[in-house]
Amino acid sequence: MTNKVFKLVSESIRSNPSYEDRWHGADKGLITCWEVGREKRESDLSLIAKVERNELPVLGWKGGVDKTLKKTEKFGTLNYLAQWQGIRGENLDIDLTKEVVLECSKTGMIVTFTPHVFKYNQ
Repeated sequence: MTNKVFKLVSESIRSNPSYEDRWHGADKGLITCWEVGREKRESDLSLIAKVERNELPVLGWKGGVDKTLKKTEKFGTLNYLAQWQGIRGENLDIDLTKEVVLECSKTGMIVTFTPHVFKYNQ
């Protein structure tokens, strides 16, 4: 089993995958999150503009920020990162063993996207 989840943006979005395939496969639901992001890209121009400015807008997963908090660092899910990559029109490219740190260009908040559930559930 590989620790890398990678899909080319040129690949078609899957047609009617089973619940099991969407959420319980080796990709841990990241492909589904990325596909939802790609679909949002088709319909929400304001969201596209935000992510292309390297903002981290609030989405359905932990990781988005809408204002600067007292503590300027937080944790987010890899699901958020996958959806964000989809909205940006990028390939899905996530290593399930590594953390990715991004800074929101709007708020200056630092978000560490992590595979470690205990970090973002605190």
